[in-house]
Amino acid sequence: MRDKVMNRWSTYEPYYIEFNGYKVADIVITSHALSRWSERVEYEQGGIEHICSFLWERLKNCKVQPYYANEKDVYLIDDDLVMVAEFVELKDETDIAGNPLHKMIVVTFLGRVSQDIQLRDLKAYYSWLRHTRRMTLVKHGRKRK
Repeated sequence: MRDKVMNRWSTYEPYYIEFNGYKVADIVITSHALSRWSERVEYEQGGIEHICSFLWERLKNCKVQPYYANEKDVYLIDDDLVMVAEFVELKDETDIAGNPLHKMIVVTFLGRVSQDIQLRDLKAYYSWLRHTRRMTLVKHGRKRK
């Protein structure tokens, strides 16, 4: 997803956005993220092109922030939507100064904080998930014996 719009004739917009120490030049949506988008974010509007344009606009307007200060994989969009993303260097692509450009791979969308209150503290949420899964496995283990 590159910026295709030109403001003036024969002048190009920069095709990367500086974000969290990365120069994002491309966005990739995984199939898991696509399914989570339709389940947890927007039921009517989906599709890779819609999601990429949504993320590109949010990145340009500085509406994407890291969820935790120390970690670089969970992000908060518009102070509401929680997203997990990874960054990979693009091969053979650099900016004018020769610095590497990056591809943002959206792994999943966890949901909206305004709809799912548990997302306010992700560490507690994941701890709760692990505990409930462990208890489910323990219950199934007891049934088999």
